Amino acid sequence: MSEADNDIIRQRKDTLKELISKGIEPYGRKFLRSHTLSDCIISFQESLEVQVAGRVMSLRGHGKSIFGNLEDRTGKLQFYIKKDLVGEETFDLFHKVDIGDILGITGTLFKTHTGEVTVLIKSFTFLSKSLRPLPEKWHGLKDVEIRYRQRYLDLVSNRDIQKLFQLRSKIIKGIREFLDRLGFQEVETPMMQSIAGGAVAKPFQTHHEALGLDLFLRIAPELYLKRLLVGGLEKVYELNRNFRNEGLSRFHNPEFSMLEVYSAYDDYRDMMKLTEDLLVFLCDQVIGSREISRENDFIKFAPPWTRLDYFEAIKIHTGIDALSLKDPASEAKRLGLTVDPAWSAMEVVNEIFEKLVQEKLIQPTFIIDYPVELCPLAKTKLNDPSRAERFELFIQGLEVANAYSELNDPIDQAKRFEEQSRLLGKESDEDFIRALEHGMPCAGGLGIGIDRLVMILTGAESIREVIFFPQLRPEAK
Repeated sequence: MSEADNDIIRQRKDTLKELISKGIEPYGRKFLRSHTLSDCIISFQESLEVQVAGRVMSLRGHGKSIFGNLEDRTGKLQFYIKKDLVGEETFDLFHKVDIGDILGITGTLFKTHTGEVTVLIKSFTFLSKSLRPLPEKWHGLKDVEIRYRQRYLDLVSNRDIQKLFQLRSKIIKGIREFLDRLGFQEVETPMMQSIAGGAVAKPFQTHHEALGLDLFLRIAPELYLKRLLVGGLEKVYELNRNFRNEGLSRFHNPEFSMLEVYSAYDDYRDMMKLTEDLLVFLCDQVIGSREISRENDFIKFAPPWTRLDYFEAIKIHTGIDALSLKDPASEAKRLGLTVDPAWSAMEVVNEIFEKLVQEKLIQPTFIIDYPVELCPLAKTKLNDPSRAERFELFIQGLEVANAYSELNDPIDQAKRFEEQSRLLGKESDEDFIRALEHGMPCAGGLGIGIDRLVMILTGAESIREVIFFPQLRPEAK
């Protein structure tokens, strides 16, 4: 913090003490607003008496009068206080107002000679005294690290950021509306689990003192949602928080939002249509366009979207016939990729896909029919047991959605869990197997990364832009 900022803080603390000494409460009580600031402008009536509240964002003194701007969540409104109208005591008190203070104002509306709607102050009250200066000139924070770490300042100083998060809320509301119309039931499943299942990822671990039990923050809600299918809830979805103890990047946050959907008696092709319909619905109803601007191009959401077989996609974008590779590891190294000696041949192939193919999938593209080794929770294809009925949706080079025809054979599932346990040292969920043994209907399951989806639909450059408080490294002292 600069010395100038320290001086401002000292001055404002002195002002705070002065207000308190005069019996003025600097952190006010409930204030009943008659109008939002945008209401004052939209429904303007000359001399209409209003009670409004908001943050002071500018002040301009003119001798015996002061102009300024007040902002609330709906917009901004000019205010004007004149010594001759409010009296010397109130006018002198207004000189204790600083930029950043939150005020309640009672006054009447009028228009200036330039036509700007303004509230003429009759009285005002301090609702919160600001002790620290806002970002300089209120043009918004430029330092990305500070923007994410002090998101409250980012929101105060940048109305576009407020609009972005309003859009995020509308997207999530739109998802609920779309699924509710189709008869899906929103549910909640445990965020603390004794076995971290439903995906392959490193979990966060915690401990329950009363039970003397180690627990994991969930990496996915999948196995619990499928238990609900066993229980007869045929169409369920959860907008949930997942936690994965992995890296940080423009596209990864250890705590993230997911949509998971399960529909009994459907398969992955039904989930493909559901995904396509959902995103087009969001484009139409929330974004207002099926084309999203991206640098010098557009992401085009108008259906139908491209569908590519997993191995066909590798061949198209690398020229490699991965199905015929005798030594995938050597081929990967030739391509400059780092390969773990413990990886299976198909894991090496998937590394080629993720590093060399995925980034080229800019327009919405369904990659379908993955190798079964990569899909421990999916049904195999009827005519090819080496392939799984699975798709992933890629947009702008990012995986946005993942879906299966869900495996409901308890014997097959137990074998796959055993293999996964052998390879990864991962504990099998015996209760989930027991649930399947009672009978789970065939079903389609879908997961969509909400943060990435919002990032793409809003044109943001990083998921940190669309998460209020992204995880960051400790602040330097």
